[in-house]
Amino acid sequence: MSARMGKRQMPWQRHVLDVALEIDPDTGELAYRDVVVTVPRQSGKTTVTLPRVVWRAEAAHLLGGRQTMLYAAQTGIAARSKWEEDFCEDLAAVPIMQGRWRKIGTTGRERIRFKSGSTFGPIATKAESGHGKTLDDGTLDEAFAQVDARVEEAWRPAMITRRNAQFWAVSTAGTAKSLYLKGKVARGRAITELGRSSRTAYFEWSAPKDADPEDPATWWACMPALGHTIRIEDIRHEFETIEGGLPAFRRAYLNQWSDEFDDADWCIPKLSWFACEDETSTRIGPPALALDAAPDRSRASVAYAGARADGLPMTQLIRAGEGTEWAVDEAAKIAREKGATCVVLDGGGPLANKLERLQTALGGVCPVEVLDQGDVANAVGSMHDAIVTEQLRHTGQAELTGALAAAVLIPSGDGRSRFGRRKSGGDISPLYASTLALEGLRRYPDTGSILY
Repeated sequence: MSARMGKRQMPWQRHVLDVALEIDPDTGELAYRDVVVTVPRQSGKTTVTLPRVVWRAEAAHLLGGRQTMLYAAQTGIAARSKWEEDFCEDLAAVPIMQGRWRKIGTTGRERIRFKSGSTFGPIATKAESGHGKTLDDGTLDEAFAQVDARVEEAWRPAMITRRNAQFWAVSTAGTAKSLYLKGKVARGRAITELGRSSRTAYFEWSAPKDADPEDPATWWACMPALGHTIRIEDIRHEFETIEGGLPAFRRAYLNQWSDEFDDADWCIPKLSWFACEDETSTRIGPPALALDAAPDRSRASVAYAGARADGLPMTQLIRAGEGTEWAVDEAAKIAREKGATCVVLDGGGPLANKLERLQTALGGVCPVEVLDQGDVANAVGSMHDAIVTEQLRHTGQAELTGALAAAVLIPSGDGRSRFGRRKSGGDISPLYASTLALEGLRRYPDTGSILY
């Protein structure tokens, strides 16, 4: 498709499309629902996106009817600019596509409409963006800029009835604040390391932590566009002059996380965490809820823990978002709707001042369990034990995985430890909320969990 559109694909781009668009011979449908691609900057992500979009539009009759496709980037403005300057202008320059597409819509609601009736347009990265639509293909570009999973959470329900739907997360490595992408990378690496069968196709081009960043051999090994659209003498110049020095070069051109470069040791064994993953996990018993926040109160999280049919406990992040004011109302709403046994709060944590308001919002629906420092340390210990013994289940949420990857343990007295909110590499409130919720599950054993 790219050749017919006048652009020759690089080997890495052909490889990604060949694998990601594989057909399952048993079902006749696309084999993968999720595709994660991390590459150095300027590697040619656009030349992966546009041919796929055009292929979907032209093959709509084979994929379940006309296709609805969305594109998101760092912001709505960035997505619209990329869509206009790269996708629309590239299509306009391809003779074979003349008369097969047109731009429609008003400012802020633009889209490309193909002759098949399929559409492709930019969208803002807001929690409500994409709600209410049936979606076949969603591309989240520059995923490192996402502070949470709001885009994915908005798009997935719109994809659930579409047999050939795919969610694409594409990015260069992020920073300590990129917990959403960090979770995606950690999960993708685990899938490949464990050799697990999955409907996620994971692609990563990056340099190992111990590779010499100045050695051209390192560049050739991790830059798939080198020798094609990027010249080695230009990379050498970048290494010598890039603003931000070596950390900036590592992230931009070696696709290394500037704060840790590669997989650091987790405070809880990462392979145990991934062994506990079950995407289909659902609870049958009433949940215990918990809420927590970052020390600067910039973000908050609400999570639950409950028992599965096999008696194993599971935890899931309900919501993570900016600010703290929403968290109390969200926890109270879920508690009423789901018949929660309790709501757990860290009495020494950032939301300790919300206790009275939380009790008022609950209106006696369930008790509030307030934990002191020793209780929190015990809860962290229980979380650790549940993971290493693989007696816990979670659904592989990127934000929760990213929080665990960023977490650091600090002493809490009597040989016990707790997660250090200020020492960790980002907001770990999703992890703390899940940990506190599991403590709530332990305190209410009539929920059916066999862990405690």
